[in-house]
Amino acid sequence: MHIDIISVVPGLLEGPFSHSILKRAEEKGLATVRVYNLRDFAIGKQKQVDDYAFGGGAGMVMMVEPIAKCIENLQSQRDYDEIIYMTPDGETFDQPMANSLSLQKNLLILCGHYKGVDERIRERYITKEISIGDFVLSGGELAAAVVADAVIRLIPGVLNDETSALTDSFQDHLLAPPVYTRPAEWQGMNVPEVLLSGHEAKINEWRFEASVRRTRERRPDLWAKSGLGESDLKKRKK
Repeated sequence: MHIDIISVVPGLLEGPFSHSILKRAEEKGLATVRVYNLRDFAIGKQKQVDDYAFGGGAGMVMMVEPIAKCIENLQSQRDYDEIIYMTPDGETFDQPMANSLSLQKNLLILCGHYKGVDERIRERYITKEISIGDFVLSGGELAAAVVADAVIRLIPGVLNDETSALTDSFQDHLLAPPVYTRPAEWQGMNVPEVLLSGHEAKINEWRFEASVRRTRERRPDLWAKSGLGESDLKKRKK
């Protein structure tokens, strides 16, 4: 997978892609992330990338020309499966979307900033708009890093245990069950006996029931999406 990111503050993205899983993914040749400074495509000696909004109002707007120039330059180098704009009014990012994007080969992500981008950019180039939640950040850089991390870790071979990503929270609209490690007893608190039994079927059943219980208690909205009902739970126990 190849991900290109366009930003006016590329320094914000240096850390996330220089460590841990994302770094290992690049070292293994499984994913490449490149960040492009929009000011390299800016107008005039001042490297201007923003201007006042027509009609007035507070805040600046990212100009159409630098963004168009940057996107078209990158498009001349590769074909993108999606050109994504990170924006608060985009579709809410979730695990199914991450799964879908992980199947693509080339992604281009435009990070919003200031009051956003000239609407003509969205109409001409953008194929998908994504939000990571109902809140506002200073820019789209951190949101782009979130999307890249969630997508890249799903690529086969990125994680040491390839089954790990398939058992994460949200993969089946259920939260992950509680997890424990050594010691088995700590300050009077014990690990559930079933997890020490070595009985795989019973352990899997306990984990499923714990996932269901946690999801129903903490995220009833996810539970509703799971499509599971009492009859399904009873069938599983049989």
